[in-house]
Amino acid sequence: MPVRVLIVDDSKTVRNLVAFIMKKEGFKVTTAEDGLDGLEKLYSSGEVDLIISDVNMPRMDGFEVTNTLRHHTVYRDLPIIMITSRTGEKHRERAFSLGVTHYMGKPFQEADL
Repeated sequence: MPVRVLIVDDSKTVRNLVAFIMKKEGFKVTTAEDGLDGLEKLYSSGEVDLIISDVNMPRMDGFEVTNTLRHHTVYRDLPIIMITSRTGEKHRERAFSLGVTHYMGKPFQEADL
């Protein structure tokens, strides 16, 4: 069974690029255009093994998504990778304090993902 990944990013270009990379590696991909859309898709399907999320998004940002999931018993341990242009130590520390599994800056190398 392929690993199921949910890609949450308000940039259609980034969503499509990350989806292309993940599909090429055999992942089953679902995309969402912001954090709220991502949570709705996660809760409706429940079929996600990994989330890749941006930080800055409308309606609900990546920090809020992470915080919400870390307080949900079912999704508490779901791996979350943040890919963001916010590469400063302040944002990185906040992400890890909320429970992000891995933090990557944009632009990223395909091999790193």
